[in-house]
Amino acid sequence: MKNSKNIGLVLSGGGFKGVAHIGAIQAFEEANIVPKYISGTSAGAIVGSLYAGGYSPEEIKDFFKKTPIFKFNRFTRKKAGFLDSEKFLDDLKTFFPDNSFEALQKKLCITATNLVEGTTKVFDTGELIKPILASAAFPGVFTPVMIDGELYADGGILDNFPIQPLKKKCDFIIGIDVSPIKKPKITDFKHSYNVMQRAYYLRAMPNAEVKFKQCDIVVQPKKLVNHGIFNSSSLEKVYDMGYEEAKQQISLFLKNQENDSGDKK
Repeated sequence: MKNSKNIGLVLSGGGFKGVAHIGAIQAFEEANIVPKYISGTSAGAIVGSLYAGGYSPEEIKDFFKKTPIFKFNRFTRKKAGFLDSEKFLDDLKTFFPDNSFEALQKKLCITATNLVEGTTKVFDTGELIKPILASAAFPGVFTPVMIDGELYADGGILDNFPIQPLKKKCDFIIGIDVSPIKKPKITDFKHSYNVMQRAYYLRAMPNAEVKFKQCDIVVQPKKLVNHGIFNSSSLEKVYDMGYEEAKQQISLFLKNQENDSGDKK
């Protein structure tokens, strides 16, 4: 890693558990491990775009604190979702006044799902905010987003761990996954969003875990299984889980590097 010039960072989806991404990024910053390239989907697209825009972990966390999701005026009746994705435009314009990938400080890729074609689309040039909203449009909850005549929704539907855009650009890849799952009980399915969350995980996780082996460091806070993707009440706890798990994985990686160096002598 000491000789790595192009460090990449993969950020998974996971709803409000994406706050753990921020804690993990803080830990990597403290260890002076700073990515040049970022690929994110869903919650990872939001965190990744803010980080690529030059905002500090503390500022990104503040964004999640001050941006209410279930605000009354965000609800819609005549669109394909409970919440209108485009009503979050103004929240993001404050942070991205230039509204373009080219204005960011780091190279960023965002993935979303083309609902008609059933394919993954990688956005990395041009308009920024609509791809962010599309990538985070959790099916059934947030309305899909129209971009250039195509309809897009959550990138995690087909690929919840978008490592592919980084593979040819980076010689060291860090993966942060905030969607660990546990086997639920029948009594856990009390609301429609419990069913949607389970369906999302069943599709996303096998897809993601195969790709972990392609990373040099993987951060996956296991305790996140006890937190819901729409539960915003434990922000600091979720942030701390990401931070502590990242610190542990960084320490383990550096220790292994030292052992490898010793074996070569």
